[in-house]
Amino acid sequence: MKKTIERTEDAIWNIIKLARHPKRPTAMTLVHQLITDFIELHGDRQFGDDPSMVTGIGFFEGVPVTIIAEEKGVNTEDKIRRNFGMPHPEGYRKALRLMKQAEKFARPILFFIDTPGAFPGLGAEERGQGQAIALNLFEMIDLKVPLIAVVVSEGGSGGALAIGVTDRIYMFENSIYSIISPEGFASILFKDSAQAKKAASLMKLTAQDLLEFGIIDTILPEVDGGMQENMTFSLDALRQALKKDLKVLSHFDIDKLLIQRYKKYRSLGVYEDKALIEKESK
Repeated sequence: MKKTIERTEDAIWNIIKLARHPKRPTAMTLVHQLITDFIELHGDRQFGDDPSMVTGIGFFEGVPVTIIAEEKGVNTEDKIRRNFGMPHPEGYRKALRLMKQAEKFARPILFFIDTPGAFPGLGAEERGQGQAIALNLFEMIDLKVPLIAVVVSEGGSGGALAIGVTDRIYMFENSIYSIISPEGFASILFKDSAQAKKAASLMKLTAQDLLEFGIIDTILPEVDGGMQENMTFSLDALRQALKKDLKVLSHFDIDKLLIQRYKKYRSLGVYEDKALIEKESK
């Protein structure tokens, strides 16, 4: 039986709380369950290494893949080291380095999105945060390998989009994907971050909303109470979706795959004004 999706203000805010739950599995928790013989690769070859962006290679069900994951950390010390999952520009440049390596060796890429947003600090801006994000968008649309992204908990703004231009996008049932946090949205719209719950109800940031808009392709189920209550259940759903889509995408002619990816992103936000169409047809 299909779950009934509530759209009340409280229900949407509950999804946000589950997405931010302190015990929710992080990106690398899932990676270590899914990927065998994982080897982490460090550094952007320009400035340094960014622990909030984990990159490496391994095997998924015997298939060699490249992994690019935003990691929030699992305890206080780890969260601080990983900057709470907010990448610096060197993180995005490291990700791009691994993308180009994957393209060279014809490895599919699995992206794990889990960030409240790119780090907005002075140093990050001085080192070209906006440019690093923009370059990833530019390069990803033309990468000649299959690309699949998974929104684990939070997908915030350009920080998420910089590794989110893919052939398939999955979201876990209690994850969110948006242009800004509800608190930031409330600060702009209502001049009061305390109205974040009200703002969230307007933002259309849940997996159900984004599936209906055609932004994402698949919702991965969770048990009541969130993924932390039964990670195996959600992990199995992710594993089956990845097996299916990697098989389909790997058999695509690469030129057709790139055309399909381009059309996917060119069509986002396109809508038809039915009243105007009816008027013009008379």
